[in-house]
Amino acid sequence: MSQEIFALIELFNAWFGGAATTMIGALVGRLMWHTNEVRKMRRKFFGKELFWEIPIAVGMALIGAALASWLTLEQPMATGLIAALADLGPRGSEVLFMRWFAAKLDRQD
Repeated sequence: MSQEIFALIELFNAWFGGAATTMIGALVGRLMWHTNEVRKMRRKFFGKELFWEIPIAVGMALIGAALASWLTLEQPMATGLIAALADLGPRGSEVLFMRWFAAKLDRQD
């Protein structure tokens, strides 16, 4: 590699490209959420629920990539946003959006 690499995300981008790094970020985000559920003893680590996290990770990666594009974020920040949104999941993202939208409406009144 001819370029200097300073962060793990830059290494993933160099090895796999931006799309794969985005998916890795989303899968890691869902894995963080799943691990937290295992720690709270709500599910088994290697249970059938783990397979349901894959479509959620893909969906959150698409939503996060669109949001990162709208916010004009560069790749390392975009991957971090995607991982954070994947950790929140669809319900957590909905709650976050509704709070932001309600605050925006309150400012207009």
